[in-house]
Amino acid sequence: MPRIFTTLLLVLFTLTVSAQAWELGVTGGAAGYMGDLNTRNMFQVSGGAFGGFVKKNFNPYLSLKAGFMHGVIAAADSNSKFEQNRLRNLSFSTTLNELSLMAEFNFLQYRPGIDKHAFSPYVFVGIGGVAFNPRARVDKHSDWVDLRPLMTEGQVKPYSNVAVTIPYGVGLKYNFTHSLSLIADVGYRSAKTDYLDDVSGNYKVPTPVRNEDLAIAKYFADRRLSSDKGSLGSQRGDGRSFDTYMFFSLSVSFTFVSDKCYFSY
Repeated sequence: MPRIFTTLLLVLFTLTVSAQAWELGVTGGAAGYMGDLNTRNMFQVSGGAFGGFVKKNFNPYLSLKAGFMHGVIAAADSNSKFEQNRLRNLSFSTTLNELSLMAEFNFLQYRPGIDKHAFSPYVFVGIGGVAFNPRARVDKHSDWVDLRPLMTEGQVKPYSNVAVTIPYGVGLKYNFTHSLSLIADVGYRSAKTDYLDDVSGNYKVPTPVRNEDLAIAKYFADRRLSSDKGSLGSQRGDGRSFDTYMFFSLSVSFTFVSDKCYFSY
């Protein structure tokens, strides 16, 4: 495995330095989420994020980027300003590992390494995949428990922990010195799953993978504080089909510019 990994890195490096107007970049920032435990605040940040990307610039307006992002999202009903959510009393946290392929369109002519202090707003859209694993705990002093195998909403089988995503967003690019650029963007991901937070439908009897987990599954399936705790069939989620997550990021990229690249025409 180390030899394969090293070989892939060498191939990528060879393609990058021999190509014209390729970019390599690193990213850092914050992650957020909208779903059953946060239905209204599209800018709510709940964890950190970092990643990297390789990008091919076809002309001063159009690029194609392959990237990886790792982030953490979380939410808790106990922090909600709505009483009905506080009474529901659910919570979760999950890591996100995303691979994506996105097209970027610059509104202004952007030629790093040729035009000093080049600047442009841009938009992007693409497709990707994300791996996730929602967890929860009784309190801040207890251990984290994986929710997926507990099947808290009475599923026939555990939902997939991998989902297709549709990334889209806006950003700003600024080439501050020759081949180095600073990039800020806000990107949302429509995930084709409603279980990033382990919440989707109605209250049901949980069906954990292991029978010995039934007691803990019942606890995490129904944490209501109100007097109707235990009633089945009532709404548990927000009724929407999919969850959304987002990255607010700042990146630094290095553009490999040669004398024969498209920037020269």
